[in-house]
Amino acid sequence: MDWTNLILIPAVKAIVLIVVLLTGFAYLTWFERKVVGRFQLRYGPNRAGKFGLGHPIADALKMIFKEEIIPGHVDKILYVLGPALAIAPALAIFAVVPVGPDLMLFGQKIPMVVADVNIGLLYVLAIAGVGTYGVILGGWASNNKYSLLGALRTSAQMLSYELPMGIMLIAILLMTGTLSLVQIVNQTLPWYFRVWILLAFPFYFTTVLAETNRSPFDLPETENELVAGFQTEYGGIKFALYYMTEYLHMIAASGVVVTLFFGGWRGPFVAQVPFLGLIYFAIKVLAMIFLFIWVRTSLPRVRYDQLLKFCWTFLFPMSLIYMAITAVVVVLL
Repeated sequence: MDWTNLILIPAVKAIVLIVVLLTGFAYLTWFERKVVGRFQLRYGPNRAGKFGLGHPIADALKMIFKEEIIPGHVDKILYVLGPALAIAPALAIFAVVPVGPDLMLFGQKIPMVVADVNIGLLYVLAIAGVGTYGVILGGWASNNKYSLLGALRTSAQMLSYELPMGIMLIAILLMTGTLSLVQIVNQTLPWYFRVWILLAFPFYFTTVLAETNRSPFDLPETENELVAGFQTEYGGIKFALYYMTEYLHMIAASGVVVTLFFGGWRGPFVAQVPFLGLIYFAIKVLAMIFLFIWVRTSLPRVRYDQLLKFCWTFLFPMSLIYMAITAVVVVLL
């Protein structure tokens, strides 16, 4: 029984999670193209399969069978390591995110989280930071000025926007009293704390856009300035890994945002029908992904100096004020 609980069940949950995330990434590309197409008054993908549902499969086959070229001027070891180091953390972040309540399967109580660690928030921040190294290594190893500039932009964005993100997470920690994402979802906070947490959502979501390199903060890969930024020298399956990383980070970030701000898997009748928790969680994550796409279609890309100025002159002071007010309220109440 101990072997089953310690190794077998977590391994099965990890495999299922990876399969779901990789499948979700593939059809997230289809979903984004369809949504952007509707925003721009066009159809979007509609050739491969019914409603264009075969486009992700066609894209995967195209990337797999493209010729693999490693330019002669690159650092080969780091050049190959970069994409792998970028995608692994994107998959690992979801390990501490609860996707539903405990379910009874085959006579056993199965927690719907791969690993319930008591430092879940710290784990998310640490793993997200490691993912940045994959991008930086890719830009450095490419030995290309455009790639290097894209990598430097990535590092500057990470250093800048993780500060207000971390400070707002500290404020949430003060209200919840725990770093465990499972406990954050399970506990019931007073209504005024719920409202106060929701007030931080627009600012936190802005930091997430910068952390995931999503428009209007996709400056490490701007084609009008840097050709393709850190991934200029990449092609074939290695380019596909960087492409996957962006979407997997978007899914993972949506899962964390839903857990922190919108109750995670909680919803009506979950106590009576626990499986509904998985459905509620999926719907909330899909709504958050739609918000990512909505922002992309609505806002123009900013200049890089504007990106950093917005962080240091507005978001950073705002997050400090938010944390200070939260600390006072928690002490007084």
